Amino acid sequence: MFFQILGAIAEFEHALMSERTMDGLAAARARGRTGGQKPKLGPRQVQLAREMYDSGDYTVQQIADEFGVTRPTIYRHLAAVAAMTVADAKVVVRGSR
Repeated sequence: MFFQILGAIAEFEHALMSERTMDGLAAARARGRTGGQKPKLGPRQVQLAREMYDSGDYTVQQIADEFGVTRPTIYRHLAAVAAMTVADAKVVVRGSR
């Protein structure tokens, strides 16, 4: 019986902590703060990496070495730029009807 009561109290405290955490994250988002690690490359660097990649003069490893990041980081940013380009193209096509 005693352990059941302790378990119920622990569960209640856990629920309170979770609720407070969610409230704190919502308040931070309302202030414009986001969690997580900052991007390794800025928008200008991503643009330069895309231009270097499209030129065909550089390998992905050379581009990664130039910016001090790993190859997967370059691929991730190039894929994000490509996805945005495709999404922008769809918006233009839909808007022109």
